[in-house]
Amino acid sequence: MKHATTLKKPRHFTAKHTDADNPPWSEEMLGPPTRKKGRRPQRAPTKVSTTIRLDADVLAFFRARGRGYQTQINDVLRRVVKRGLTTRSSGR
Repeated sequence: MKHATTLKKPRHFTAKHTDADNPPWSEEMLGPPTRKKGRRPQRAPTKVSTTIRLDADVLAFFRARGRGYQTQINDVLRRVVKRGLTTRSSGR
């Protein structure tokens, strides 16, 4: 069985010595700080993040239609709500 080894600094290592081929980074080399780009918060928070379980075939149907499948699912559910079909027919 092999043991993992950890690299350690040499005993006589000092930060005072610099390598001409590998100088330390300067502020000029790094440049100005940049902000991480990503998704911004919603302008008007109208949607809520949630988790929902769907049958695999239903999800496959919407995903096969391409980008925006979550929006398509939301649109279908919105139409059902507008029709007033939110009550269960099984009587539960």
